[in-house]
Amino acid sequence: MSRAIQIESSDGVIDAHVFTPDNASGPLPAVVLFTDIGGLRPCFFDKAQTVADDGYAVLMPNIYYRDGAGSPVPEGKAFLDDDVLPDLFDLAQKLTPDAQKRDSTAYLATIDAEPEFAGGAIGVVGYCLTGAFALRMAAAHPERVAAAAAFHSAGLAVAGDENSPMHAVADIRGRVYMGHANNDDHLPPDQIARLDEALATAGVHFTTELYADARHGYSASDVPAYNEAADARHYKRLLTLFEETLLT
Repeated sequence: MSRAIQIESSDGVIDAHVFTPDNASGPLPAVVLFTDIGGLRPCFFDKAQTVADDGYAVLMPNIYYRDGAGSPVPEGKAFLDDDVLPDLFDLAQKLTPDAQKRDSTAYLATIDAEPEFAGGAIGVVGYCLTGAFALRMAAAHPERVAAAAAFHSAGLAVAGDENSPMHAVADIRGRVYMGHANNDDHLPPDQIARLDEALATAGVHFTTELYADARHGYSASDVPAYNEAADARHYKRLLTLFEETLLT
């Protein structure tokens, strides 16, 4: 079950969706689920509902709301099309760390105001581009984010990038899980090692797992890289993380 909502933020109105189990009764632990670079689309509605069905109220925002509501992909096109993906990269450039922080504050205000969500600790998960969003939200709101997960992420620890999320992880107090593809040019082994070192140095409780025979985008059912086994593992790890941090 889902409903559309609008979130007032300092940068405009964020169109978003709230998902709950069919048999929901009373407020449930909150999860913020970020789409990948392709934005709002059916496979992520399915993903958010799958998480919700395990006992959560899931907030899925349109990360591109500054440039318009709904999907950023023209009707009849796919986000990986050669004449679409470059535009998405341009839109993503606007989603600076400061912009993400402002948005995360608005998400928390909505979670505290809407009836589906229980108060207290929340979980957050990001994919591809938004693996960094999940880590930054956990760092920006350590008193609220009990669990952060990132799957087939991109650019988490680029050498020499002062805006890299690896520089923010020292503020994280919740648990972190990262499921990386073993064949992913967007997050090569040197970045994985660099991020692990930053998390370990900061004393963060984290788990890093390398998914064998998986490519970037393995959990998105509408892309060629989709891997059913890796996707199933991603759900198992994600829901276990949330069960251990939000339901205990």
